[in-house]
Amino acid sequence: MTTWTDLEGGTTTAEALAVYDALPAVTVEEMLGAWRGSGVPTGHPMDGLLEAYGWHGKRFDGPEDGHPLVFRGPRGLFSANPALVPMGLVSRFGPRLRPAPVAAAGRRAVALARTRSPRSRLRMIEHRGVVTATMAYDALPIHDHFRRLDDDAVLGLMDLRGMEQPFFFLLRRDLG
Repeated sequence: MTTWTDLEGGTTTAEALAVYDALPAVTVEEMLGAWRGSGVPTGHPMDGLLEAYGWHGKRFDGPEDGHPLVFRGPRGLFSANPALVPMGLVSRFGPRLRPAPVAAAGRRAVALARTRSPRSRLRMIEHRGVVTATMAYDALPIHDHFRRLDDDAVLGLMDLRGMEQPFFFLLRRDLG
């Protein structure tokens, strides 16, 4: 069985897809709660970018109440409005946005995008032949599809319209 740490070390997109396809589906109910996230390095332009900007994970207060971008700030955790993220630029220029000075400015910009409102919903959607819990962003053409690694960890695949390869990430249940 593939574990969280197996993927954190990095892999290829083809290998990540093979792992993802072999994993079982997750239900919406299983996704409820808070999750700590990390990227799966695959050579994707967004590899390491979320972490550089202080990404903590995701939170699902209910099927209609998803917080897709939870960040760490000086005063604790906060949700950011993904509609304010220029995803076209992020997916194209990710490596140029990772250096420390750029990321520091980016963290300040993310703090300006704070929101208390949910910005996504969970639904059961078929992806790659399996019906699984999927987070649909309210204002962006993005679906994050989840598959179970174990009872407290899932492998996520971000599917953004127009992005050539999927972006993989891991979520581990945030137990406090």
